[in-house]
Amino acid sequence: MSVLDRIVDVTREDVARRRRDLPLEQLERHLERRDIRPFAEALARPGVAVIAEFKRRSPSAGEIRVGATVEGIVSAYEQSGAAALSVLTEGPHFGGSLDDLRAARAAASLPILRKDFVVDPYQVVESAAAGADAILLIAAALDDRALAALHAQAVDLDLDVLVEVHTEGEVARVLEVVDPDLIGINNRDLADFSVDIERTYELLVDIPAGKTVVSESGFRTREQLLDLERVGVDAVLVGESLMRSADPGAALRALAGMEADER
Repeated sequence: MSVLDRIVDVTREDVARRRRDLPLEQLERHLERRDIRPFAEALARPGVAVIAEFKRRSPSAGEIRVGATVEGIVSAYEQSGAAALSVLTEGPHFGGSLDDLRAARAAASLPILRKDFVVDPYQVVESAAAGADAILLIAAALDDRALAALHAQAVDLDLDVLVEVHTEGEVARVLEVVDPDLIGINNRDLADFSVDIERTYELLVDIPAGKTVVSESGFRTREQLLDLERVGVDAVLVGESLMRSADPGAALRALAGMEADER
């Protein structure tokens, strides 16, 4: 069983528990008209936009930044030029929660992606109720029917959807099943959590023009982002390298080229 399979199994159990604690009918009462922060639009800027992530830990890296607060990190990201935020809300393996997402929304005005292993319609409603502006759907975790249904449900709730792929077959499948506007290429192999940034370059040729492409995982330098810009990647999602830096805001400014622009 791969790491992804184990996480999805635990996620289904966790969702079932949350549904017992707060039935869907009650959760839906929390769906009130909210201040929509368009996630996809935030990525439409010159150069490569940075989606800066708050992430507590991971199965491969363990604890990432002991004592970090959501408010402190996301405020630094907003002040340092992030186009959008990502908040990892999975609990058992990554230490996150929807409380982290709510705290990020209160602390910053940027649009927020709920990054989690969404496999159940309950989670889509949860995301909207907690204040997410977008959700992540991982192609490797969903069959065609579930991918289509969850994508449609999210759109109905005014959520943008980042559909994540990491193989040629997944690119072809998601284009056929949902034809998403936002496509994320994950350079991390979810079977063993190894990272290869060449995956973005290999899969980019299979994605039609007009899609917003987000490259995820493995980026640490300004030069890497300039290379992505040259081949037409629209945005990157960066978390661990920023969270591990002595000054996440300064690291983000360097990555985005803001310090060079200021000079």
